[in-house]
Amino acid sequence: MPTYTYRREDGSTFEVDQPITEDPLDTCPETGQDVERIITDNPGVIFKGEGFHVNDYDDHGPKEKAPDSGDTDEDAEAEAS
Repeated sequence: MPTYTYRREDGSTFEVDQPITEDPLDTCPETGQDVERIITDNPGVIFKGEGFHVNDYDDHGPKEKAPDSGDTDEDAEAEAS
């Protein structure tokens, strides 16, 4: 359930957990003052790991995978010469 932030007439704020389908509050349940729902800067969503566009792509297309740390035959031959 999302948490919404409201601002009272006096400038103070409070948070309320409400279903997304519920209408915004018009008055503060504690003081009776008129309120407005405000938009906060943190939506609470964090995209981590592979599979998200913001992590898998840079400005020019797909990011290249880092080479494996395991040695291959080609690596061993290059180091020997």
